[in-house]
Amino acid sequence: MSLPDVVSREEWLVARKELLGREKNLTRLKDALNTARRELPMVRIEKDYRFDGPRGSVGLLDLFESRRQLAVQHFMFDPRWEDGCPGCTADVEERSEGLLNHLQARETSLAIVSRAPLAKLEAYKAKRGWSVDWYSSFASDFNYDFHVTLDASVAPVMHNYRESDELFAAGLEWATLSENHPSEQPGWSFFLRDGEDVFHTYSTFGRGTEALGGAYGILDLTALGRQEEWEEPKGRVEQPGPSVPFFEDAATGR
Repeated sequence: MSLPDVVSREEWLVARKELLGREKNLTRLKDALNTARRELPMVRIEKDYRFDGPRGSVGLLDLFESRRQLAVQHFMFDPRWEDGCPGCTADVEERSEGLLNHLQARETSLAIVSRAPLAKLEAYKAKRGWSVDWYSSFASDFNYDFHVTLDASVAPVMHNYRESDELFAAGLEWATLSENHPSEQPGWSFFLRDGEDVFHTYSTFGRGTEALGGAYGILDLTALGRQEEWEEPKGRVEQPGPSVPFFEDAATGR
């Protein structure tokens, strides 16, 4: 077994301070990246995507539940499968009611969408003991348009913003063979609502999903961000909150 070197407290402190400087540089770079993400342009959603869920057939606007933002987890569940993806399952298992409350306090809803039919989603949800709202995109182009179902017989293949020739050159031949072997991929997509209009602001795939371990990690990928007074650009929310990780909703006291 390989373990860290054993040193004196003084030597450890020197090494720790050097690492702290690098950590602070990374934090500043991350803040700048999050600002650039919030400054991305957005695309109006023109299609009337339909989803089957606990309350019947609904549209994308309904998934907002009247809030300004929507975060969608693309949960891998092929219609041919009986169980959902183990990795996506682990993500949902770690999700707490408190996380959802914190997101909702910042005008952000979270929905899970998979391509498997609703009956399979409901059966798997019952098997896992979940109470989450889970929607099926089986009858729509949603998964194909957002590049989490790769099937060249249905739509041109793009994975993590790389097309077939780029994927092949990068050694990701498996993605280019999807016409004979369609595949499901994980990802997250983010949407902003302006009245009745819905806009796509951001999507991330692969290791880009690793940052989504808490409310801040999810909010950092949205157009409105954490909605705190220090963030740029200004003016995204009418009353930005203080620079503290408090999520109490004044309306509910939670």
